[in-house]
Amino acid sequence: MSVIDNIALPLRELRSLPDNLICQAALLKLQMVGLSARDADKMPSDLSGGMVKRVALARALALEPELVFLDEPTAGLDPKASDDYVALIRELRRELGLTVVMITHDLDTLVALSDRVAVLADHKLLAAAPIEEVVKVDHPFIREYFLGERAQRAMQALRQGTRGAQPGEA
Repeated sequence: MSVIDNIALPLRELRSLPDNLICQAALLKLQMVGLSARDADKMPSDLSGGMVKRVALARALALEPELVFLDEPTAGLDPKASDDYVALIRELRRELGLTVVMITHDLDTLVALSDRVAVLADHKLLAAAPIEEVVKVDHPFIREYFLGERAQRAMQALRQGTRGAQPGEA
């Protein structure tokens, strides 16, 4: 299916709108995620990884949900595309009043987008709180994941109050 057909699919399944309105709604969702009408007739195989993620997000937004689930939203993206995608999600959350439930192992994305974090390890829930509280939980997994060497950059941004900053801002 083309990009526009992918985005329109949930609307067509509902059969609650005429086809011309479905097409207009799908084009609007495409634009909301930063793609243009020129991309509408492309096939997913003709898109970059970042564009594919944006099309998937447009399709998820087609039915105007209040809640969106994202599974590893920045996986496979280069740092610039990842920052741009995080900024898009942040903007859509604000503009549409969305609640986003996200599964991610990317600490930069976690810090940039999360109000609350749930940590699952050892087959149980270790913590569910704002990230500032989660990092205080005395558990080996939490210490290594949130306070290990790789985590220091993301946590430094949190301490400096730059969580939620636009890419390029400090």
